Amino acid sequence: MPRPNINALIAFIAVANERSFTKAAARLEVSPSALSHTIRGLEEQLGLRLLSRTTRNVSPTEAGERLLHTVGPHFNEIEHGLEALSELRDKPAGTIRISSSDYVAETILRPRLMPFLVQYPDIKVELIIDNGFTNIVEQQIDAGVRLGESLSKDMIAVRIGPDRRFAVVGAPSYFESHSLPLTPQDLTDHNCLNIRLPTAGHLYAWEFAKDGRTLDVRVDGQFASNSILPVLGAVLDGMGLAYVPYDLAEPHLKSGRLIEALADWCPYFQGYHLYYPHRRQASPALALLVEALRYRAE
Repeated sequence: MPRPNINALIAFIAVANERSFTKAAARLEVSPSALSHTIRGLEEQLGLRLLSRTTRNVSPTEAGERLLHTVGPHFNEIEHGLEALSELRDKPAGTIRISSSDYVAETILRPRLMPFLVQYPDIKVELIIDNGFTNIVEQQIDAGVRLGESLSKDMIAVRIGPDRRFAVVGAPSYFESHSLPLTPQDLTDHNCLNIRLPTAGHLYAWEFAKDGRTLDVRVDGQFASNSILPVLGAVLDGMGLAYVPYDLAEPHLKSGRLIEALADWCPYFQGYHLYYPHRRQASPALALLVEALRYRAE
């Protein structure tokens, strides 16, 4: 069998990981039609169908999955090996891809990225906004961000923020016609704005703890989103109560636009961590970014 073209294999891996010709083409900086032609040529050369295509979805066939898991890791190692050569340059360089929720990207990552990118002009950072639990290895992402208790043991984790708690909040206009909840059970009488967890598919249960007692309360209401930011906007509009990160609500609490309830029931969680695979040596560029993001208590 003739040896497949390396570029064709790279194209296949991109499409298989992105599950989209359009996204893979943008990543590879080629046209979707050229990418499709390359994949067809690879399939004809191998005599196997590697991708199942529908009008909406692209997914690897059984042969495609086998090829992806066989050759994909080797290409990842080659890519990281080439990136590691940047340590021999006068200036570190390379592209770092980070998966993060929109909330973390806006409140933790973005404020620290500007001085970092100014200091290292040959380093590029790409933020992939994903409010679910992305598999960064399968998606060829360099690092991700999660709360401490959500981390896998096979990952290197670096704390990038302090312990955090959530807050139950509502607008003054909402409390004009609704009483302040005094216990988590009182939430059944309120219009509660929900977060839908993209990975699990269900609505997030509000987590409470007091005097050694823990409660996970599944609330109900007229509005839900898979992002915390629309929920914050809805609670500011007076639509109902929301359970949001305290630091996100804090400016509005200080200005009087929001009122907090059940503060004595809202526990602290381990802070956010940047994580990457244990078996992969961090590139010089990623190592520098890790240090720039590392949390240092004042």
